[in-house]
Amino acid sequence: MTTRGKIKVANFLAQLPLFNELAPAELEQIAAQTTEIHVPRGEIIFRRGDPCTGFYTVVYGRVKLAFTSAQGGEKVVEIIGPGHSFGEALMFMDKPYIVTAQTLADSMLLHVSKSAVIDEIQRTPRFAHKMLAGLSRRLHGLMCDVEAYSLNSGTQRVIGYLLKEVVEDGQQILLPATKSVVASRLNLTPEYFSRVLHDLIEQELITVDGKHITILNAEQLRAYQK
Repeated sequence: MTTRGKIKVANFLAQLPLFNELAPAELEQIAAQTTEIHVPRGEIIFRRGDPCTGFYTVVYGRVKLAFTSAQGGEKVVEIIGPGHSFGEALMFMDKPYIVTAQTLADSMLLHVSKSAVIDEIQRTPRFAHKMLAGLSRRLHGLMCDVEAYSLNSGTQRVIGYLLKEVVEDGQQILLPATKSVVASRLNLTPEYFSRVLHDLIEQELITVDGKHITILNAEQLRAYQK
């Protein structure tokens, strides 16, 4: 993990949803307490139990958040892509991280210090509103996950994941990680995930080429999910 100074950090912040309504002077104040970090693929950003001193935003690349058992088993909680952030909630709770964060690709992250966030919340109500909205979306997403794991079959989870990414027939989806990581995100075994994909291929609903999945008939896929 390397840092390369704060050159143009304010410009990066201005492009991200959380910061895009802040004035240039406000962005510069946050940038002064933000570290630009370049992390190679496969490197650990933080581990469960590490202290939380701020939150991270992904400029490019992807990061997985996961629980890891003492036996080495892994449950992927979330896959974070460009423009999204992670670590905010624990920052306010003064608790250590409860998951491990690891890059899935060469990534550029911005680490925004806790003190910068607290200062901006006190100065700018709209920033506080955006921070709360982001935390609320994260909570809503987790509740939807619990609902899916509890009420939907494995096949329904896979189809729901594909449909969330697709707009029209013929559109190609690029999986954000290996099939085993995506399977863990959906609370499935890699074998089950592959079996569902194979079944959908046989039904001529999708084609699969490595990480590339093409939706052949989104309407039938939706019907197949019910």
